[in-house]
Amino acid sequence: MATASIKQRISARIRSSKSSVFLRQEFDHFGGYRQVSRVIKELAELGQIMRVGYGVYVKARPSTISGKPVPEGALLDIGLEAMRKLGVKADIGTEARELRAGTSTQMPMSAVISVGKSRVRRAIAIGNRKIMYEKD
Repeated sequence: MATASIKQRISARIRSSKSSVFLRQEFDHFGGYRQVSRVIKELAELGQIMRVGYGVYVKARPSTISGKPVPEGALLDIGLEAMRKLGVKADIGTEARELRAGTSTQMPMSAVISVGKSRVRRAIAIGNRKIMYEKD
């Protein structure tokens, strides 16, 4: 019986995972660096995943309007999950917290993540929409 290829194993891992965000290093045990990178690139071209930052990928599905891949989840949720996986303690921004608490009626215009005192320089973006960081 033949064993599954690296592409099949990574694809199955992505499909079965409850998480929607993946770091590139999560797939290192499937093969060599170049092999895994090539497979991730192929899966991105097929529309199964999308690259949202350096070494950060998210599950994707076809858009009902254009058929192009779109991420499964909101940009803010993707950013928070990516920060959690990178080991950065993060929360939603001040404006979104005030809206959630009911002390404000202002809707935040962009996705803002509060990273506390952490020094985060990682860009997370989908198309032309970017995550912005605020310090406490």
